[in-house]
Amino acid sequence: MKGRHFTPQDAELLEAILQNRRDIRGNRFHSKPISDPDLERILLAGIHAPSVGFSQPWEFVLVTDRQTRQKVKNSFDSENSKASEHFSGERQSNYQELKLEGILESPLNIAVFYRPSGGAVLGQTAMEEVGRYSVVCAIQNMWLMSRSLNIGMGWVSILNPDAVREILSVPQDRELVGYLCLGYVDEFYSQPELERLQWEKRKSLQSVVYSEQFPSSP
Repeated sequence: MKGRHFTPQDAELLEAILQNRRDIRGNRFHSKPISDPDLERILLAGIHAPSVGFSQPWEFVLVTDRQTRQKVKNSFDSENSKASEHFSGERQSNYQELKLEGILESPLNIAVFYRPSGGAVLGQTAMEEVGRYSVVCAIQNMWLMSRSLNIGMGWVSILNPDAVREILSVPQDRELVGYLCLGYVDEFYSQPELERLQWEKRKSLQSVVYSEQFPSSP
């Protein structure tokens, strides 16, 4: 059976979705629950991601309970306080003003875990970490599908993975890869928020692409 072919217009639409994907924070979310059909499409996008050796090493925990999310938020607050100590002066002040999560504001949190296979995986014998990269691919698929549905998604990385695993009663062998906040939003910014706030500048294509080999150090 032949695979589907796509049109130049399809490619343009995908490009638009890619370029307009945003990391959404709590000050943008509505409390309206995500519809079941939309949630199913987002999760199906995740499990259709590429995975090394077709291992599909992802598992998802859907979190809507307010008390559970408050416990996760407490972990964020603790880790965020520690994180601010890595910056100093104006940079630290700017960091403390950033809204970096939407754990309570979003109607749905999804914790995404990596489940090791316990045995040899085709394509993973030389680079064990590519199993985790497969889970990241699933998250990216979910992010793009969410954006195509005009649903916001934010990835919260300032968390204690062990605390999250305990809160959600997850087996010890699972590894937290991503903690996601999802919901309908009031607007999507035309630029990534950290770019808009001038926390970092976007790198040019020319600055990160090399021909044949990595350039010699100066």
